[in-house]
Amino acid sequence: MESQTMYVRVSPEVLKTIIHDVTYSGETFGVYSSMTQTLTGGTNHTSTLTGLTVPILLLQNTVDMGYYSVFDGAISQINVVNNFIFSSTTGNSFTWNVYNTADVEFNAYLALSQYYLDWGDGSPVITVTAYTPNSLVHTYNSNPSGYTITLSQKSPWGNTKVSKNIKTPYVEVPDFNSSGTAYFTPNTGSWSATPISYDYIFTGDSVNLVDAQVSSDYVTVPFTISGYTDSRINDLAQYGPNKFQLLVPVQKNKVDYGIITEINLVYTAYTIQDIDYYDYADGTTIYFTQSSGLTADWMVQEPIVKNELLLGVISQPEVQSNVFIERGKNSALERIQRIGEVDNLGDLIKYGYRFFNVT
Repeated sequence: MESQTMYVRVSPEVLKTIIHDVTYSGETFGVYSSMTQTLTGGTNHTSTLTGLTVPILLLQNTVDMGYYSVFDGAISQINVVNNFIFSSTTGNSFTWNVYNTADVEFNAYLALSQYYLDWGDGSPVITVTAYTPNSLVHTYNSNPSGYTITLSQKSPWGNTKVSKNIKTPYVEVPDFNSSGTAYFTPNTGSWSATPISYDYIFTGDSVNLVDAQVSSDYVTVPFTISGYTDSRINDLAQYGPNKFQLLVPVQKNKVDYGIITEINLVYTAYTIQDIDYYDYADGTTIYFTQSSGLTADWMVQEPIVKNELLLGVISQPEVQSNVFIERGKNSALERIQRIGEVDNLGDLIKYGYRFFNVT
């Protein structure tokens, strides 16, 4: 069977007969019904046409559709420009306060809006003109009940409503998670069976002081930190035939740097700058140290100030090349341990009557 193309023209006179009312958000609109109510012919005026496609040809281009401008970002959620919070007390459990929390950033926009407050108990709806001193107050009757407080906003761009439910009399409900504590358990790893918790609300967020940030406020210090690392036994090697001497302190800059505490067939134990190391025969090295976490000496309390004069200012890129050191006339088997005797570039250049040729 050859395909056929059918062109259907629906006259305005016919469209007038299929307009029906639809109520949405309290307002009634006239809406055209579907084509099945226009093209009938079946039982009970049902449509006998299936798979009907009505082609629509648009002759407009982007110029005809209107003027386009760059988006100004003036878009926000409803609860930013139309929102409120409510509160009550056990001393006046039938009296409720409503505070408008519309963002003050949108004052120019809000100046074109009218607000209406419905307490939900049948009392007259009030027009919000001012908050005295900073809230609207309403007292409900002494019968325990539930109410819905509604704040409506009427603006040139439409009407919005925000409703919240309350119950009288007001009763304080204990907060079992005032710190916003979140609990979770890692899926894998050494801590997979250990639950971990974190408080999203704690004094360190509201009190910006150094003393509120130190680790000793939250954990017992010092605590042990351990893990795997690379061997550092060569840092304790000394000159002479016996490079690794047991229980003999190694000094750098006339200060004790480390000491080898035990040597046996299983491991070699040594300490460098208060960190204990264990080198095992299979090449594994583990370390143990005591930590106090964050301390007051590590932190500085300073305000953060934005300098508008530096906005858009960038610095010239700086390229730092590597430092190459020529060993000089030394035995190829001699380790350069003298590097540990210098702590800055100036000493490196002047060390041992220019022992190092610094390029």
